[in-house]
Amino acid sequence: KCVNIMASKPFTPEEARRIVQCLQTPAVFLNMTTDWPALHWTVEHLSTCLTERLRFRIGKRTEDMAPLFETECSYIEATIKEFLSWTANEDESLVGPFSGYHCKELWAYADYKYITQLFQDKPAMFQDVVWSDFGFPGRDGRDSTLWIGTQGANTPCHLDSYGCNLVFQIQGRKRWHLFPPDDTHCLYPTRIPYEESSVFSQVSVVQPDLKTFPAFRRARVHTVTLQPGQVLFVPRHWWHYVESVDPVTVSVNSWIEMDMDDGARVGEALTKTIVCALKSAPSLDNNDHWLNPTEVFTPAHTHTERFI
Repeated sequence: KCVNIMASKPFTPEEARRIVQCLQTPAVFLNMTTDWPALHWTVEHLSTCLTERLRFRIGKRTEDMAPLFETECSYIEATIKEFLSWTANEDESLVGPFSGYHCKELWAYADYKYITQLFQDKPAMFQDVVWSDFGFPGRDGRDSTLWIGTQGANTPCHLDSYGCNLVFQIQGRKRWHLFPPDDTHCLYPTRIPYEESSVFSQVSVVQPDLKTFPAFRRARVHTVTLQPGQVLFVPRHWWHYVESVDPVTVSVNSWIEMDMDDGARVGEALTKTIVCALKSAPSLDNNDHWLNPTEVFTPAHTHTERFI
């Protein structure tokens, strides 16, 4: 199925918020960001604004019948300028953090980068992202994350436990494969690797192993290739697998909190308590792969436990 394309005329903030709060299927908003300063956040522009090193995830371009989880990737620290040099390198003679990584065989992804941390010395840039146009006053870059990747970079299929999602595409295109919550049983959910607020699928969406996961045949996929300037609305608990289509992609997203999130936080707090207990227990097995690299293991009580 194709994702709904909203009317080409821009909505008022009140109309956009009503759609976001009521719509139960994914949708693409057109012509809502034409005056957003963040439209100029190309990777070339960002390389002049961000000189600190970012953590890049490195993965193979090959399509396997098993998803490439973040626990199985390589990681390097590099500047965006070094990232740009790597993407433009043809003779593989590059020195620096990306040396030894061939850009024709591998992809790189700097994901989940909180804009408040990236631009803490340039707070004026927070205003470049104008989520208030969608009816959320005061929401801007401070409530957003930045994603920078190369062709083939992808996020394993998963659902977010909390809220809904607005995704603003700035540079390049990203292809989204989305599945409704009712198809959860077809996605074979797993909590390993564990990450609070994320439930992963065991299925490789682009190259599924249908012998191992036969129910995936019945999954109803909604696909859309998000273009620069467009905003994708991902409803609560919709599964999604995302891949970068063009040589370089840049996007910004914001998770919108919902009233029903408190119930989900109770479940996540219980899950985290169990994972922490199992992780702390003596074991002959190496359970380091249980935790996603973005998840910090703290045996002590977490803030989510206040919901129990």
